[in-house]
Amino acid sequence: MSDPVPPYLTIAEAGRLIARKKLSPVDLTKALLKRIEAVDPTLNAFLLVTGQRALSAARAAEKAVMAGRKGPLLGIPVAYKDIYETAGVRTTAHSRILLENVPKQDAETVRRLQEAGTIMLGKLATHEFAIGGPATDLPWPPARNPWDPARARLSRRGWPWARWERTPADRSGCRRPSAASQGSSRHRDSFPAAESSPWHPAWTPPAPWHGPPRIVRS
Repeated sequence: MSDPVPPYLTIAEAGRLIARKKLSPVDLTKALLKRIEAVDPTLNAFLLVTGQRALSAARAAEKAVMAGRKGPLLGIPVAYKDIYETAGVRTTAHSRILLENVPKQDAETVRRLQEAGTIMLGKLATHEFAIGGPATDLPWPPARNPWDPARARLSRRGWPWARWERTPADRSGCRRPSAASQGSSRHRDSFPAAESSPWHPAWTPPAPWHGPPRIVRS
């Protein structure tokens, strides 16, 4: 279905290639799983890689594309910060307290993305319960900065560039500290209805922000 997967595709570029049958979701998923296998032992971005599940979903997405289904996210691989509940897939919040936690249903964000045809690659590192900072006394090591693996990251979801794509869950500064630390800027998003239940029920979501974007600059 496709030529070799071009490096560093954006989601929009990959979506267009998949829609034109120039890129196979299976080939794209295999390429990303291979990339994860190569770099994640250094970056520690993933707590869990769901490789077989991802390939199965990629084959289903490819079959849907060939049958004429269209959608901007159809066949696009994603990964979820490990506070998003995923039915049948361990969700730990990067804490030993929830090592055996396997949710029975998906978070609403996960459900919508899967409905759109995305492919789950796995669960991503965070700070324990998405609060605080990097810790070395947890079952998994903290994620590293891909530009300099000797450094830890400030964002609670691991650095965005350590993986293909991640879902937003800014509780009290996940994006802004990491932006400030690298000389760029980010704003705190409003809290949309789609994120009304993204986390484990024990966690309180952030209050809605209806004002202008909050900008942090280094």
